Amino acid sequence: MRIDKFLKVARIIKRRTVANEAADGGRISVNGKIVKPSYEVKVGDIVEIKFGTNTSKFEIIKIPTKQSVNTDEVAKLL
Repeated sequence: MRIDKFLKVARIIKRRTVANEAADGGRISVNGKIVKPSYEVKVGDIVEIKFGTNTSKFEIIKIPTKQSVNTDEVAKLL
């Protein structure tokens, strides 16, 4: 699954276009490397997102197989 789509499905970023813009702006890195929106995420990847002066960092535990997930399932992804 692409990083932009994962961030939307996992409800970290509300819209995929915003996730695209963040990746294009160099604000998303995976395992210490800045990535493009088309980067394919894998289980075990460490994702870091810069929101202004704040930074969110998390590890991908599971990749969803569906286009959308319930709020209960989101916690199982990260």
